[in-house]
Amino acid sequence: MASRPTGASPAPLSAHGDRHFDGLAEKFASSLYGHPRGELRLTLLDHLLPELLDLHQQPLLDVGAGLGQMGAWFARRGHAVTLSEPAAEMLDEARRVLGEEALAPAPRFLALPLQALPEQAPGPWPLIVCHAVLEWLGDPRQALHTLSGLLAPGGQLSLMVFNRDALRLSNIVKGNLDKALADRLAGTGQRQRLTPISPIAHAEVVEWAGECGLDVEGSAGIRVFHDYLRQRDPDPETLAKLTALELRHCRDDAYWRLGRYLLYTLRKPEEPTA
Repeated sequence: MASRPTGASPAPLSAHGDRHFDGLAEKFASSLYGHPRGELRLTLLDHLLPELLDLHQQPLLDVGAGLGQMGAWFARRGHAVTLSEPAAEMLDEARRVLGEEALAPAPRFLALPLQALPEQAPGPWPLIVCHAVLEWLGDPRQALHTLSGLLAPGGQLSLMVFNRDALRLSNIVKGNLDKALADRLAGTGQRQRLTPISPIAHAEVVEWAGECGLDVEGSAGIRVFHDYLRQRDPDPETLAKLTALELRHCRDDAYWRLGRYLLYTLRKPEEPTA
């Protein structure tokens, strides 16, 4: 497999080379969840997660919890949710949103980056959710190893990553052919830009999961059609039809790897009995 293109970022990142969203909670919310693409993403996850995960109200760690949408989704279903997020403003908003609901058990909130979790929240966890996080890290491969170490034997990791191959296709569709040929796909980390610094290919997820001893149990594409449309903000009727198509084909072999995000269920094997 080809090595990842590298390059210095002009924007300050964390000590680990990660991109955090300090001071950008409002922009993040409006750019994603204030847009039909965010609504579609949540609709697809609402449909897919019960298919892909064993949901038994077990304790759950939400890594890079952001504004708390996924944490709230699981908490409403009776899970004891711990939300970990390094950006204080984002975590405060998640705390506010979840605090408006009478959730039991009450969620916990940790102002921590992924790298601190082995010491501060080691588990082992029967279920970990890590959605749209690895692509913002300087070393996503090591991050997956860290997540694997937090999983209990038999536990599941719901992993969603920004798809490098879809980003390439999107640039080609837009006519950015020189950029695609040079494989200049990663974002720079500049403060107001939301292109991830480490977009991830399907082949990398499979390779890294194998290194960690994790089994790939299921997969799906999130927004396999939407992001290639010429109409950037579809009207409600078009969005409804598009949602029906996304739901119909998000797990089809012909389409799922076109998704702007790739969703996986990874399982840590049970420890052999003596």
